[in-house]
Amino acid sequence: QVQLVESGGGLVQTGSSLRLSCAASGRTFSRYAMGWFRQAPGKEREFVAVINWSGGSTYYSYYADSARGRFTISRNNAKNTVYLQMHRLKPVDTAVYYCAVKMSVTTPPRAARGYDYWGQGTQVTVSS
Repeated sequence: QVQLVESGGGLVQTGSSLRLSCAASGRTFSRYAMGWFRQAPGKEREFVAVINWSGGSTYYSYYADSARGRFTISRNNAKNTVYLQMHRLKPVDTAVYYCAVKMSVTTPPRAARGYDYWGQGTQVTVSS
């Protein structure tokens, strides 16, 4: 049974940093896209970042405009874990953050509907 478990969320002040982790179990995802989404109260779930396998030992990352330059996604395949390092956090970053795995190579990485496995989410709250 596949499980994704996020951790690392919390309450921080504007300008702070946080690192989210997502540990996967049940199967190995080294050749699949692992992404982060977030959902603020009253809003739709939105794409944050994804790290995808492009062959061999090469991976590429793709970010939402809101995340580019402040967030960094990375993965440790030996630990079957994906990370989201977040810097210069703002109140608009407040949301529940979810990690997800996409098995298909044809669905676009920004679309939540294309992801097959999801974690339960971790709350990030940024105070002003």
